[in-house]
Amino acid sequence: MAEKCDVLILGAGVVGLATGIALLEADPSKKVIIAEKENALALHASGRNSGVLHAGFYYSPDSLKAKFCREGNKELRILAKKYNIPVREVGKVVVVRNDDENTRLETLYERGIKNGVDLQILDASQLNKYEPLAITHERFLWSPTTAVSDSKAIVDAMRQEFERLGGTIHYNTKLSLKEVNNEIRDTQNQYDAQHIVNAAGAQADRISRAVNVGTEYAMLPFMGVYRATEEKNLPLQRLVYPVPHPINPFLGVHFTLTVDHKVKIGPTAIPIAGREQYSVLSGWSGSDIAQALKGMTSLIRGEAHDFGAILKTEWPKIIQTLLVKESLDLVPTAGSVKDWHKKPPGIRAQLVHLPTGKLEQDFVVQNKLNSTHVLNAVSPGWTSALPFGQWITKLFIPI
Repeated sequence: MAEKCDVLILGAGVVGLATGIALLEADPSKKVIIAEKENALALHASGRNSGVLHAGFYYSPDSLKAKFCREGNKELRILAKKYNIPVREVGKVVVVRNDDENTRLETLYERGIKNGVDLQILDASQLNKYEPLAITHERFLWSPTTAVSDSKAIVDAMRQEFERLGGTIHYNTKLSLKEVNNEIRDTQNQYDAQHIVNAAGAQADRISRAVNVGTEYAMLPFMGVYRATEEKNLPLQRLVYPVPHPINPFLGVHFTLTVDHKVKIGPTAIPIAGREQYSVLSGWSGSDIAQALKGMTSLIRGEAHDFGAILKTEWPKIIQTLLVKESLDLVPTAGSVKDWHKKPPGIRAQLVHLPTGKLEQDFVVQNKLNSTHVLNAVSPGWTSALPFGQWITKLFIPI
């Protein structure tokens, strides 16, 4: 017999947990169940991200990312404090390598100010006060509200919040959806839910297509690989980022710090076939390959991005010496570090809009009947999760 609930959420990542928390905060009497296909939390994007609490200046002021990132930064800090999770208030410098990037730095600053983010553009002569190991051309951007925390610990804190409010997580529960009599249900009839939220991350579009939602998109995963060393080998005080590429939606090779005092360089942004392809031989399927090929074909035909440039610049970075070499434009002394080790890779589940060949750069949420589908929640999805979940609850879910 199907288990009755008011809301069934597919996926116990940060977006699924945040939505469950928001639902129960709005109405504690509701029965909310999260179905998680794995036997534990944070095995994929929610636990494999950089751990950076982004400030919110990269995103267009009219975007959902801009709407939620700045507020999410504050809310994650509150959650971390409640559960005694460390947050390192390191800040970030965005440095410039040439005159063209100087112009784009101004655009970043103006965007951030419109988004209500605390930012400064400072003269290169002041960089030594903020990050002595970094170099810049003429100016740099200083973001004091960028910080780092422990992504897996934050996910566990969200789990505790959800369960404290009365929510339930069912592990090892892999579901798909179907439409029956003008209603969306799970194919196994394991649950009888008034409303279903598909927050399955890299698998969300596959689940949604079964009920004819999101068919205008294909999923093209990008693998991010980091190398790390002990902070004593490269004593950075701040995160150090380049000005991002003007048309490709990746932040470029940069330096991040961790709560356990490591320094990381990366990530790569390598197009791959599998949504969970953390190694060559596993984590992909035939349908993954088909989707990735559709996405790549659309990107090549479209004019929104330079896919050839992505391949040319990203694939070589899988070799450590080339990854380190690129980072020297930001922090030259990184070249003297010998003790780099590989960190577990992460995968950015990136939607491609098939008609235009555009990599979807904002959060994408679609509704159908009694179901809501979170199709795109890439970076800064972790930082933005709590207010994003509140927005999903208010806008899409009848409670």
